[in-house]
Amino acid sequence: MKFINELAQNTLLVKIISSIIVIIVIALVYIAFTNFLSSRMKKYDLEVLNNKKGKTYLKMLKNIGKYILIIIAVLTILHIFGIDVSSMIAGVGIISIIIGFAVQDALKDIIKGFDIISDNFYNVGDVIKYEGITGKVLNIGLKTTKVMDILSLNIVSISNRNIEKVEIVSNLINIDVPLPYEIEISKAETVLEEIVTKIKQQKEVENCEYRGVSDLDESAIKYQIKVYCSPVQKPQIKRDALRTVLLVLSEHKISVPYNQLDIHQK
Repeated sequence: MKFINELAQNTLLVKIISSIIVIIVIALVYIAFTNFLSSRMKKYDLEVLNNKKGKTYLKMLKNIGKYILIIIAVLTILHIFGIDVSSMIAGVGIISIIIGFAVQDALKDIIKGFDIISDNFYNVGDVIKYEGITGKVLNIGLKTTKVMDILSLNIVSISNRNIEKVEIVSNLINIDVPLPYEIEISKAETVLEEIVTKIKQQKEVENCEYRGVSDLDESAIKYQIKVYCSPVQKPQIKRDALRTVLLVLSEHKISVPYNQLDIHQK
């Protein structure tokens, strides 16, 4: 009893304990909120949850809920420590409070985050390219988009305000096969069709087709092959396709042309 009385008299300690309880309650509410979202989507629209757009909306709703709960927790803790929150809200409005918690760039990120979702610019699971980094979208937050570099597997965060610099990676790989001018076009195209057939047999390749002559180089005629595959698999598929090109050319005893320097002496 004496301990409880001493605790009640220690106002600062009571405020600290109350703040901790608020944080715990808010955390439990957030967990319940995310579980509720997942369960409702699974119950009523499982197909939406399983596609890219459904996953993107789910992650966005979770992020929105997280920020709202953080604001509620901050306002509650301020009230516990005797700060008049009601007059603050009445004086400047809730929008002004949000602006007070964020800087200009953060607000740009939030606005662009909504634009990414509403305009369907990209979704979770898509592969995008940004300043030399090609990665798979893991999460779209209110401020940043997290991607995994498909080459290094590093996780990279991209500010949503940089959406104008982001490119959506297609499922197409263009491969130019250089062949000597001495080889007749009919024979060259026969070899290229064999290459296309073998590339099609590779795992993860959706389609492959020969598209004709792409360029007349100084030392070779370039024939173009188009390979279609998942954007995530493009680096490995390209390596495998080039290996197939070299193997088939070797079987037909065709050397890949290269620039040579002739030196004449008098």
